[in-house]
Amino acid sequence: MAGGNSTISGCSDAALKQLSSQITCDAQMVSSFGKSMGEKMWRVNALQLASAILAGLIVGIGIYGQRYRHHRFTRFIFLGATTLFLPVVSTVLSMGAGSNAYALWRHDSPLLSDAIPILFFGYMKQQWSQETSHHGELTVAEDAPPPLLVMGEEKRHVEKQPLGYVFKDDSWTTSHNNGLVTIDRVWRLDNMLPTSTLKPQKNLCFSFALFKLLRCRFARYKVTNNAGSKDALSFFWSLLLKDDQHDRVFLVISDELSFLHDYYYSSLPVYYSKYWLPILGIFISLLCIACCVLLITMLVRLVATEGYLPQIFCSVFCIQEQLVSNTWGEYYGSWYLDLVPVFLLLVLVMMAEVRDIASYICSNWTKVALICHLVHRASSQHSSLLKKRCIGRLLRCRCRVMKHWDEKIGQCSILEIRPSTTLLVPLRRLLHLPDQKKKVKVPAAVKVCIMEKLRSSRNGHLSNGTSCLRRRGQIGERLLWACNNKSTSRTILTWHIATSILEVRYTHLDDEEQGSSPVSSTNYKIAATRLSRYCAYLVTWCPELLPDDDEWSGSLYEDVKKDAERALAGCVAGGSLTPEAKCQHLIELLAANAKHEVLKEGARLGEQLVELMAEGDETAVWKLMAEFWSEMILHVAPSDNLKGHKEAIARGGELITLLWVLLFHAGIISRPGEEDVVAATSAGAV
Repeated sequence: MAGGNSTISGCSDAALKQLSSQITCDAQMVSSFGKSMGEKMWRVNALQLASAILAGLIVGIGIYGQRYRHHRFTRFIFLGATTLFLPVVSTVLSMGAGSNAYALWRHDSPLLSDAIPILFFGYMKQQWSQETSHHGELTVAEDAPPPLLVMGEEKRHVEKQPLGYVFKDDSWTTSHNNGLVTIDRVWRLDNMLPTSTLKPQKNLCFSFALFKLLRCRFARYKVTNNAGSKDALSFFWSLLLKDDQHDRVFLVISDELSFLHDYYYSSLPVYYSKYWLPILGIFISLLCIACCVLLITMLVRLVATEGYLPQIFCSVFCIQEQLVSNTWGEYYGSWYLDLVPVFLLLVLVMMAEVRDIASYICSNWTKVALICHLVHRASSQHSSLLKKRCIGRLLRCRCRVMKHWDEKIGQCSILEIRPSTTLLVPLRRLLHLPDQKKKVKVPAAVKVCIMEKLRSSRNGHLSNGTSCLRRRGQIGERLLWACNNKSTSRTILTWHIATSILEVRYTHLDDEEQGSSPVSSTNYKIAATRLSRYCAYLVTWCPELLPDDDEWSGSLYEDVKKDAERALAGCVAGGSLTPEAKCQHLIELLAANAKHEVLKEGARLGEQLVELMAEGDETAVWKLMAEFWSEMILHVAPSDNLKGHKEAIARGGELITLLWVLLFHAGIISRPGEEDVVAATSAGAV
């Protein structure tokens, strides 16, 4: 044994090297090793790229998709990316960990506040008490607004009373040198900035004041008629509900909803709690952008100097009978595949920071803060011209990414003359999804008709279309039967079917552009058809915002839709028939094949409307339809479903939510008779 040991220990290094050189590696084994390493590298690189894409989806949807991340599909993508991100990253890390049958190392590289609504509510109560102490009724005009609060109430000394927090003193009624910024002070800034710059910002401050009042509604305070302020209610009507002011009305309310959206679904209100927080945020964003630019520059310089570098260098050798063969090196992968995810993430971070900077500079919150700053400095004579110019430019900044409501409304139709034949139709039915929708921009004709109808409802009387019918005398009386349903959804679908029949009869109006005259047939048809399809969209997509039970409304739409598809199976969709013949053919098919009562009633009503068109003025009938749908959308808008409207605001906003807020500020918070029903129900429960 000893001799054997001495023989082995006496072997020279040269002899061992000679023996090692004589050992040969199996070619198939070496090929298999190289193939497995190549596959593993591609798998790691693919997972790295997937992790970068998932991170991009998470950050992109979270930052840029505020309107869309509450939709079903976008929410599914966002949650899926969030769920898969950590497992993918963990898999990438684990693939390089643990013991292996070969030596492996990475190539070294030189770079590897809730009390404000209660404050505000008490302030409105104080204002109401001051108004009632005056003799006679106050006259409020556009140039003399009431002192609605914009900013500064959080700095005042308050005390708690039975109806909420109120100011300890009444100095706000006699002097404005108390830190409060009110709408009447904003209206007196005409000498500070050009009118073209200041007028939109006045409306924005008014939206901000209304937003604070709307927060009281969401906080479940009993707020009616602008918290009891007669001046605020009178100012709202005199300022907004004038001729040719429909765009201004919609802009003020949409800005108000954008403030509400930011308050509940973004961090902007937190940043604007202190004046220096936005400045700090911009500084941090600029610092992050500078770091990203520096890293990208260094990576580009490294690529230019180093050229191609592998991701992994392996020393390969074979072992045979405890002897090791000579080693040789193998390179796998390219470090460009490591750099691609890094570049993507750095670019994504830069885009996110740029968006944050834009949100600070172009945000409506910034503009309101600047206007309030001007109000505080209005009495000072030391404001430089350069400072005013800088503020004016900031106030004119706009960013489409920051826009909350896209001014579009959903459209659905029960009577599809050319039904879709794609695979999505049976899939939607199998999964019990709502009817397919499309969105169109809200036409000016729709806004005009709604505003005209709202002006005639200042007394708070909202009808489901019966008012405009009764005003037409005998012609309207013939159609009242279609409004006698106790179900709002059933009435909507009946009139929607009838409106769709009229569309088939008068298709020639589709080729005309929207007329400049508000009394043209084209404008009335646009208003009637867009509102008809939007109400049908509400029945199937947003039934919770309607008066009826949402599940019942959705099932009613599906039943009528299926019956309409069955009844119209033989409808001629070609262009050989004239519009009159096509309309008559449609009515005959519905009358003969319809089984659902709503479909039968819709066909009957459509036939009556076609007869009215033949008997009288075409414009008058389309005007009647536009008035009916304007009354209907205003009738269904008031509601106490705060949760439903809050979810709609999170999705980007709905026209019915905008009208709900508009009616609230106009002093209309419920449908006729609804308060009595609620009171009777509450009394019965007690």
